[in-house]
Amino acid sequence: MDHRPPHPSQRHVGEPRLPLLAVPFALIAAVTVVDVLAPPDVHLGPFLVAAPAVTASFAGPRMTGFVGAVAVAAQVTVAVVRTTATDLNHTFQIIALVLISIFVTVFAHLREVHEKQLTQLRSVAEAAQEVVLRPLRDRMGPLRLASVYLAAEAEAQIGGDLYAATRTAHGTRLIVGDVRGKGLEAVGDAALVLGAFRAAAHQEADLPTLVAYLESAVAADQEGADEPPDDPGEAFTTAAVLDIPDREMTVRLISCGHPPPLLLRGGRAIPLEVDHPAPPLGLTRYVDTGFAAQSFSFEPGDMILLYTDGVIEARDAGGAFYPLPERAADWPGDGPDALLRHLCEDLLAHSPGGSLGDDAAMVAIERITGSA
Repeated sequence: MDHRPPHPSQRHVGEPRLPLLAVPFALIAAVTVVDVLAPPDVHLGPFLVAAPAVTASFAGPRMTGFVGAVAVAAQVTVAVVRTTATDLNHTFQIIALVLISIFVTVFAHLREVHEKQLTQLRSVAEAAQEVVLRPLRDRMGPLRLASVYLAAEAEAQIGGDLYAATRTAHGTRLIVGDVRGKGLEAVGDAALVLGAFRAAAHQEADLPTLVAYLESAVAADQEGADEPPDDPGEAFTTAAVLDIPDREMTVRLISCGHPPPLLLRGGRAIPLEVDHPAPPLGLTRYVDTGFAAQSFSFEPGDMILLYTDGVIEARDAGGAFYPLPERAADWPGDGPDALLRHLCEDLLAHSPGGSLGDDAAMVAIERITGSA
């Protein structure tokens, strides 16, 4: 499943929408004909300014200027037919139409420049996403995986939610997390955690050592920041780190203040609650409890759903939170891709206007065989 948030395909900047071009030309034709046939004391020429004004809202400066020129030509035609082009009333109408056409053409140019800038920024965001939040492989050893990222902002591509997976000599390790905060700072913190995970996940012998390495990376970044946070206790990352051996029907989990994964088995959604959760990454130095992995059964046919709090904190029009365990347990389909498609559609339907209040990420992992 594509991990990128869907957004509408972009047309080329300044490319006119052909069906809409019929509107200003039809308006010019209608006003011209009616103005020629109208009584002498009725003047409809001022309505011609609407043609270039409407065009500027969807077309580039060249088309806007062209429509303005056609409107001016139509006004001159009306003046010649009705009286004369040098008639004072028509002269002022023509001058006003020329000035307004120039003004809206400049406006169309400025809008086109702004659209180009947005397109460039969007391209940078997409490139950053490919580097920071890489798509997960569909198959890793005895596992099938799928992932999805839903951005709260329509133009956003990535934020503080994160996930990654890597192969080791004995199995697969995964992380899902959520950086506190929003904007570029959250993206930078997410990139830090993901970079540390990818660097150490296949090197550290056990899960507690790996999570300790992640904690040290986050702590070192906070200490070396040019502008440390006003409240160090407010800079942290919740995370769930998993180790899934190829030849053992188990999953080992360390939760650092993150919502518990769901084990989907036999029509039930079972939260994998650890007995001794660790503090979020970045806070362990304030509450040093150590890291201990807890094991849970994970057999062929089972599925584990990882998610961030943007999923379970999504509210409907009445203020009710999204009931993820119930919706996941009721899902009758097969495979991680189909599960995430179902949950995405259901989550957006649950949220007013199909808009989330916070970024949301989900990863589904299915064990399909007993060994790689």
